[in-house]
Amino acid sequence: MGASHIILLAALVVLLVTAAITDWRTRTIENWLNLAIAIGAPLWWWQNGLAIWPDVAMQAGQAALAFALFAGMFALGAMGGGDVKMIAALALWFPPLQFLHFIWIMAILGGLLTLAMLILHKIQKIEGRPEIPYGIAITFAALWELSQTIS
Repeated sequence: MGASHIILLAALVVLLVTAAITDWRTRTIENWLNLAIAIGAPLWWWQNGLAIWPDVAMQAGQAALAFALFAGMFALGAMGGGDVKMIAALALWFPPLQFLHFIWIMAILGGLLTLAMLILHKIQKIEGRPEIPYGIAITFAALWELSQTIS
């Protein structure tokens, strides 16, 4: 793996960690973070020698499908809009099987995070529905997948 790969992956890690921290603090993931993640993907494709057809087309289709499916979760109130955009942006980075593994890990971590937040909500006797900083689960799942990419 060359220096340009490492620099691009390091930039992605910084963006992901920033998203997790801001989601924890404010319960939002800024659009500029998701846009930066998405914009980095074509550089990643180029560095990895992906062909426009079918490789890049598959990545774009995967991202569109992910956006549509998770937008449905947003419509049901189960996920925030920043989370949806972040998942779709990350879909541009991972090949299909790795993306499915990412979703699986994200779901497990998100479930654990949700359970922890619900318990904390009950212990603190806070009224209403807790806001789950799901960007944390998304970030950790993406970091896991990235660690598999470079090892």
